[in-house]
Amino acid sequence: MYKYAGVIVNNDAVAVDKLFTYEIPMELWDKIRIGHRVKVPFGMGNKLIEGFVLSIHEAENKLNKIKDIKSIVDEFPLLTENDISLINFMKKKYLCSYIDCIKLIIPIGITKGNGHKFQQLIYIGRPLDDKYSKSPYIDIYDFIKSNQAIYSKNKLSKELGFSLSSINTLIKYEYLSLEKQVVNRFSREEYDKYNFISLNEEQKKAYETIKESKTGVFLLHGITGSGKTEIYLQLVKDMLSQERDTIVLVPEISLTPQMVERFKGRFGDSISVYHSKMSDGERYDEWMRIKNGKTKIVIGARSAIFLPFKNIGMIILDEEHEGSYKSENSPKYDARELAEFIAMDRNCKVVYGTATPSIENYTRAKVGEVNLLEIKNRVDGARLPEIALVDMREELMEGNKSIFSRSLFSNMKETLEKGEQVILFLNRRGFSTFVSCRKCGFVYKCNNCDISLTYHRNDGYLHCHYCGYKRKLDSKCPECGSKYIKYFGVGTERVEQEVKKYFPSYKVSRMDLDTTKKKDSYINIYKDFKNGKSQILIGTQMIAKGLDFPNVTLVGVLAADLTLNIPDYKSAERTFQLLTQVSGRAGRGDKAGKVVVQTYTPDHYSILSSINNNYNEFFEKEILVRKSMNYPPFSDIININLNSENETLLIKVINELAVNIKSLIQEEKEIDMLGPCACAISKIKEMYRWQIILKGRFSEEFKIILRDTIYNYLKNVYNEIKLNLDINPNSLI
Repeated sequence: MYKYAGVIVNNDAVAVDKLFTYEIPMELWDKIRIGHRVKVPFGMGNKLIEGFVLSIHEAENKLNKIKDIKSIVDEFPLLTENDISLINFMKKKYLCSYIDCIKLIIPIGITKGNGHKFQQLIYIGRPLDDKYSKSPYIDIYDFIKSNQAIYSKNKLSKELGFSLSSINTLIKYEYLSLEKQVVNRFSREEYDKYNFISLNEEQKKAYETIKESKTGVFLLHGITGSGKTEIYLQLVKDMLSQERDTIVLVPEISLTPQMVERFKGRFGDSISVYHSKMSDGERYDEWMRIKNGKTKIVIGARSAIFLPFKNIGMIILDEEHEGSYKSENSPKYDARELAEFIAMDRNCKVVYGTATPSIENYTRAKVGEVNLLEIKNRVDGARLPEIALVDMREELMEGNKSIFSRSLFSNMKETLEKGEQVILFLNRRGFSTFVSCRKCGFVYKCNNCDISLTYHRNDGYLHCHYCGYKRKLDSKCPECGSKYIKYFGVGTERVEQEVKKYFPSYKVSRMDLDTTKKKDSYINIYKDFKNGKSQILIGTQMIAKGLDFPNVTLVGVLAADLTLNIPDYKSAERTFQLLTQVSGRAGRGDKAGKVVVQTYTPDHYSILSSINNNYNEFFEKEILVRKSMNYPPFSDIININLNSENETLLIKVINELAVNIKSLIQEEKEIDMLGPCACAISKIKEMYRWQIILKGRFSEEFKIILRDTIYNYLKNVYNEIKLNLDINPNSLI
């Protein structure tokens, strides 16, 4: 009898994206398991590389020319049978490689060699002899005895002032002992108790429907402030009573602090938190806590879907409409689709919660694929805010060139004087969106990308928000030498400056990508505003959803048209969602709220529907547009994006590839091909970008044939042409 393993090698090359058969040596028969990371000889030179065991089988006869597995890397398998099912699903669904999927699932600390962090604790050893029963030895000995344990010799010597030489002497003669212990890097922060809240009739109906169902996918469509989070909390309590695990996903890291605050306030600190702002070590420790069954709840961003829970009972996706649930990196997975696969594979429930459902999910709910639960009223009888629409064209005609309309300015003044708080929303960061010469028309553009540079006043540089390139602003135009250099457009940094100018006595906070780069910065901004240390919060889409501040009674939307003017089929949907969500931050307590929306297109249906808080009205109009253009949910989209530093080669290759794809789809009547053409942003990070878009209904077999066709054609230019395949992308830009 012989044993063999199917191994995926840790190599990104497309040519090796398949299972390789290795013999399992007899001495490893009882040790090796599916999911183990192993060392195997690979290639002509038999170089030892890492691989992952995805299958094990036996054979009566020895196979010829099969190499042996050399060793097992870890004590325990990194992948489970459930993980392997998920990997196989992702590979077919997203046309990606095995290794790309595996890297999503295995803990980051192991792959980088971090693992556990250890420290040495100093304890009392044997009793002191007379020789050492004097200062400084007895001082050190008595201090440690009274404090039980002190972290590290360095802390004793550097922070507490004891002699390092004396400490070493006591350790040498075993009066003190050292013990190696694991350092827990996860947060132990305690939160105020978040008491149980009785559900109203609408909440109770939704809660009981989900609770009484053994499995299923539910869309909890509740207006802003309708108490969806309390329903989540009570559903999680039910899962705990059944000894089952829960994953709670949030789309933005900025939403994590508030969700953690409520969950830990209700359930204590046996909750894991998992997102990209944590260090590799912190994420590794949380991964291990979950694997060892020490926590049964996780709150995190989309990557938390891969955590190793053994008995998952429910996956909750708050703000399900958000595009950030879809990865922009390969593999370009959608956490919503993975949640539904896991639910089917492991017999659990999925709960989507939102005030503004995605068009795709609401369509599924309308035809019964998803269970629709609606909550149409705010909790405790709170009213939706009053919304005022301001046509900025009229403001300009009447001489107001400020970024604030007269209505918004007067409402800000009145709100702040009453001791209440204001949120200002603008989905664009920086000071000005581009800088131009008024004499010759020159615009500063990025050297690496086909995009104008954004001016940031805080450091005086022009920044590219795509590749990170930056340069100093010239005093004269580089083209004509003119001094007439002017800033155009407005970003959050400029708004902050204007607010401080007009309202100097009030503290202002800004939450955008620039102010939240440092660890815990978003938590600190959130806490300052929540505790009233700042009165005005300015931000991008980070502040548009999920946050609950009872003292916020005014929300100002400075430019409702920004997302509407993006050339993408989801522009109207994103505009409606953002406006509705950010408007929902006002009046969530017992005080009435007001929203002022500034726009240059006051007649667009997405803006009018959001002003009326009427999702169904928006849906009925948007779905007609989608149907007429054959966009999702009436079709699927495959975006074939090629990138290269060599533009001539790129155009030649993508045109030849298009011929092959066109011949492939000739028999497929329901598939349309658009392009090839340059992307809307034709160059990013010195890479030129062209794309082919396929629209239609694609069978699994067709997608595999398409992927193989593309891979086979590109194999000779693999080093010069980069491929991105995206199924139903967030954007076609």
